[in-house]
Formats: sequence, structure tokens, C-alpha cells
Amino acid sequence: MKIAYVVGSLSKDSINRALAEAIVELAPEGVEMVEAEIKDLPLFNRDNEHDFPEPARKFKDLMYEADGVLFITPEHNRSYSAPIHNAIEWASRPYGEWPLAGKPVATAGHSPSGIGTALAQQQLRSSLLFFGPKLMSQPEAYIDGTRTGVLEDGKITNEESRAVLKQFIEAFAQFVEANK
Repeated sequence: MKIAYVVGSLSKDSINRALAEAIVELAPEGVEMVEAEIKDLPLFNRDNEHDFPEPARKFKDLMYEADGVLFITPEHNRSYSAPIHNAIEWASRPYGEWPLAGKPVATAGHSPSGIGTALAQQQLRSSLLFFGPKLMSQPEAYIDGTRTGVLEDGKITNEESRAVLKQFIEAFAQFVEANK
């Protein structure tokens, strides 16, 4: 099974990149986790939607190839990140060519605040529903850095957080298998 994951922060020191790395590490045997990189995507411009730049084509092709897609978003100003929004724009064009349609999708996020990306994920999930994915509703992964998501040397080492993430990625793998 192949699960593509999108990290919505472009920072190399991102706590959401650390979250992605922990999820990849905790993924069940037989699950191939592949990053759908978005750092090289140009800003979406509909003038280019019929002649996709190579990074956009590669991104969209991976969305089609994957059995499931995981969006890992930071919370920026009570919303999901601009890089994820841009990636969704590229994935959704041209109109009707939607690699997320009918595909198992989940969201997760890590935040230094007490709300742990809950608002960002809610908005992201709402936007994704337009494309008709099979959106996993439970369990959720809102990692609250004030309590359980503390980083040590750039890694999530807190056992409570790791247990939540292990349960989350195992549930998503089961969800993907049940909804292929």
C-alpha cells in the first residue's frame, strides 16, 4: 500500500515535518509512505493549468498513484497553510481532473498552541470535501505542543504523542485498505 503525505510547511525545521517523520517511522509494515513534495510548486496560475510545470505534474501524478493521501498541516492564522492551499489548487486543475476523488484521505497537524491545529484541519477538511474523497473522521491527530508534542533534537519523542500517532497511522492504513 502506498500512502502519499503532504507536509504543509516549507521550513526545514518545521514541527510538522517532525510530525511527518514520526508518522513515517510508526507506519505499519507493508505501508510505503512517500512524500508528495510541494516546496517546488510555483504559485498556481490558471494560465498554466493546461501546460503543467514539471513539479506540479509530478505532484499530481503521485496523488493519482497513491492508495491514500495524508495532509499534515500547520496552523497559520487559524487556517491551514498557504503551501497546502497552493498544492490543492494544482491537484484540482484542470477542472474535473481530481486525483482525490474517491480516494482515502486524512489530515493531521502539530502546533505549539493548545488547540493543536484543530481549526486548520477543520478548514482543510472542509475544502477537501469539494473533491469527493473518502475522508477519515476518526481517530484525529491534533498534536498539542504545549502538552504532548514536545520536540527533542527535532524529533517527537514523547511517548504519549507517539502512541497517538501510531494509533492514527494504523487506523488510516486500515481505512485505506477498506476503501481502495
